[in-house]
Amino acid sequence: MIGHSVAVYYAWDRARETDAPLGIIENRFPALFESRRILYPHYEELSDPQQYDQGIAGFLDEILKKNFVAFVEQVRTQTGQPVLEVERGGNDGHPVPLDERVLETVDTVVIISFDSLRTHQLAGAAEVDAVRSFLAKPGNLLFVCPHHDIGEVDDSSKDDRTEIQTEHFLHHGDRTIPPQQRFGGFARSLLAGLGLPVENRFGLHPASEPDGSPSPIDVKHDLDRLGLLAGVPTFNLHPHLPHFERNGDAADKMEVLARQRIDLSAPPHPFTSDGRSMFDALLQSRPGVFAGDLLVGDATLWSSTAGGLESLQRLWSNVVSRETR
Repeated sequence: MIGHSVAVYYAWDRARETDAPLGIIENRFPALFESRRILYPHYEELSDPQQYDQGIAGFLDEILKKNFVAFVEQVRTQTGQPVLEVERGGNDGHPVPLDERVLETVDTVVIISFDSLRTHQLAGAAEVDAVRSFLAKPGNLLFVCPHHDIGEVDDSSKDDRTEIQTEHFLHHGDRTIPPQQRFGGFARSLLAGLGLPVENRFGLHPASEPDGSPSPIDVKHDLDRLGLLAGVPTFNLHPHLPHFERNGDAADKMEVLARQRIDLSAPPHPFTSDGRSMFDALLQSRPGVFAGDLLVGDATLWSSTAGGLESLQRLWSNVVSRETR
């Protein structure tokens, strides 16, 4: 049966991401050879430099982007339609904005805002207008999904900077992540342009159960008007997940649909210093803000590699089988 039509928009500029100097460890993806070295013997099947680019491009193609293959394949199978996959900046150097050429062909859009802040991916006025028009159509659904923002230090002194970033680093515990790695500039700018400023704060380590599975999420089922979280008990265990901080009008126009537990046995993080044990993991526009629906969640909700896959597959199924209101 033909279902909803889906697009995945990768908001990165490949050229700017892959050209990041390897001599600077902050604010870039790892090279493939770095991931192999740190995580050995994982990814040894990718060790042949004649077959696999060992630089940042190799990481994007062979590890990061393949995280989303299972979602794309499930949607294709379930809906009977191919998923439209678009990179904001691809290998040919020609940018592809998020405009009518993408949005008018689908009714469901997932924006993977895995773009480094240093690459300055900002939604232009025409893109904001196009997204606003998309959301003006009843039944349309937009997920805006940045990833973490680790190691923000503002104007801190060098000593304070090191202390803050070390605390963040020890909390999430992923040795492949540099002291500062900030993602989601496109998502932030788009949400701000829509009048709903939301920031993807920190990289918090999620809680797990004794058997190693993700801990249950706290869902506000009375707010889940589309039934997206029906039968979805968990998200995933990616080691650094953001808290979605609602600012300005977003505090009133966006509601928290799901919260995720933090691993309180992990080294301390400033976010938990006042007793907080959960972070806002999924936001939803309140009824009447748009004719369609806008949700904000982490990019790894669409990834198959960080645990909780069965539950995530139910989420994916709910998204593409939802009833149109």
